[in-house]
Amino acid sequence: MKVVQTDASPAAIGPYSQAFISGNFVFTSGQIPLDPKTGEVAGGDIGGQTGQAIANLGAVLEAAGSSLGKVIKTTCFLADMNDFARFNEVYAKHFPGKPARSTIAVRQLPKNVLVEIEAVAEL
Repeated sequence: MKVVQTDASPAAIGPYSQAFISGNFVFTSGQIPLDPKTGEVAGGDIGGQTGQAIANLGAVLEAAGSSLGKVIKTTCFLADMNDFARFNEVYAKHFPGKPARSTIAVRQLPKNVLVEIEAVAEL
């Protein structure tokens, strides 16, 4: 196994890695919409936050030698399921290959963000 770390995505805010490579796959930790340069929440609404979370996810995947186009499965966490339609609009622009996905409503996410996304991708 190999740890993946990049400054192009926010540093982990807890005792975990941004991602791990195992065999021909990369397993990412959940990415939230933090600006990698400031560490502050980026995007005031679900659309902006989804875009930033996906940008962060893409940066981790690229550091691992993969990409959003090689994602097999995502797990998405929403603070409010009423945001589901707008979340889908932004998500669909970045994942035209339609990887397998689970979307879960949660009570609260780190730093009170609206969305968190993790992925499994091929290298």
